[in-house]
Amino acid sequence: MAIRILVVDDASFIRDMVKKQLRERIPGVEVFEAVDGNRALAAMKNQTMDLILSDWEMPNMSGEELLRTVRQQAEGGDVPFVMVTSRGDRNHVVAAVEAGASDYLVKPFTPEELLRKVTKQLARVGKVPKAGAHSAAQGVAAHSVNVLTGGAARSPKPESRPSSSSTKKLKGRAQLRLGNRGEGLRCVLRELSPDALTGLIQRTDALPRLFDAVVVDIESDEGEAPSQLNGYIHSLQAAEANPDTQVVRVTVRFVDQDEEKQSALKRYLERL
Repeated sequence: MAIRILVVDDASFIRDMVKKQLRERIPGVEVFEAVDGNRALAAMKNQTMDLILSDWEMPNMSGEELLRTVRQQAEGGDVPFVMVTSRGDRNHVVAAVEAGASDYLVKPFTPEELLRKVTKQLARVGKVPKAGAHSAAQGVAAHSVNVLTGGAARSPKPESRPSSSSTKKLKGRAQLRLGNRGEGLRCVLRELSPDALTGLIQRTDALPRLFDAVVVDIESDEGEAPSQLNGYIHSLQAAEANPDTQVVRVTVRFVDQDEEKQSALKRYLERL
């Protein structure tokens, strides 16, 4: 019988990336998706799931509410449930485990991290996936390009920029958190809109790559600032016309569809 995995996340970019990775690396897997907890429960009425990968912060019904509801159901008591979250602090993880989560995966994550978590939880229920034909060595950037382009070559389109009316020029700071990095990249903000941010980062040997998933925490000395904004690296450019420049201009486009995060960002922009 095929392995059935349910992916729950309000961000379509994240769902698409996870679905593609699972299908490429687990032969014959059946992947179902839902944009929130309510639709996840509806999907589970029609199919028995072997594993649930769920975002924690979603509109309508959160991941925690979904988890508690699933654990109260007779058929959902033993289904592995992996919490997918932007928050990796110990208290948050402990609360999720106490609610019944089997494991957790912190955004942004690599394909290898995803596969390790999935394989571990499927093994618990006797569903050990066969090795996929797709090479695990291929970089995350190439995977993300396929997610965004559907695997087909397309003619390039002009880069869409946020409208000037919604973009704020500012001087501020942000942390860009990428997978497999203990500390975030320090970013000096230059422009911010509801759709994207543009800033300057230090040139290092470990620069992010195009389409890398990233979590943005905006820093502010003037009250609360938006945090845990999910996005991807949209563009990288030398900040100076000099091959020895130590500064890189980066643009991050946001992919969150969480109304609470969007509202927090808009309120922050209104205060600037």
